[in-house]
Amino acid sequence: MKSFVIADPMKCIGCGTCMAACSTVHKKEGLQSHPRLTVIKHEDATAPVMCRHCEDAPCAKVCPVQAITKEGDRVLLNETLCIGCTLCVVACPFGAIAFDGSRPVAMANSYDTFIPSTPRSSNPSTSVPSTFGQDILAWEPGVKSIAVKCDLCGFRDDGPACVEVCPTQALVVVDEASMAKARRVKRQCAAESSAVVKCGVVTE
Repeated sequence: MKSFVIADPMKCIGCGTCMAACSTVHKKEGLQSHPRLTVIKHEDATAPVMCRHCEDAPCAKVCPVQAITKEGDRVLLNETLCIGCTLCVVACPFGAIAFDGSRPVAMANSYDTFIPSTPRSSNPSTSVPSTFGQDILAWEPGVKSIAVKCDLCGFRDDGPACVEVCPTQALVVVDEASMAKARRVKRQCAAESSAVVKCGVVTE
């Protein structure tokens, strides 16, 4: 069964703490700092919108380079493989995938290579002036726009950071265990409700 994070709009106060935590923990892992969830306000309610890790994920189906794959109970995006085509954004029914500009994870921060400076060169120029005047020109790879989506903080032993920091416990992780518990509670409630129905009349 899949896992995902869900929000209770009755508890959410729209503080944005979840977005800040998401950005911080991913940046520390060398991933894009753009938050994987977005707090949305609708009338009098607020709640973060994030990836539901669909069983039949449309984002994974349309990705031309297989940068989005289903692994275990979640749908993951490999930022290094992403080419920024935006097809996943179009396909996602929840609007849970965003784009942000940064270097791919597996790309080096700089290269010590001589690059001839010509108008037709496709290589980016260095942003460090001190490297000029030398035989070797150290340059930085170009920044490209790539997709970001929730990965349930798979690199953290404590689970999703957004759930951990929410001051009102509005966010919860839905997994097989929690779903089984929810089913038991609902069945018990259904049984108790049926017990008070007699001859088609509901009694209090």
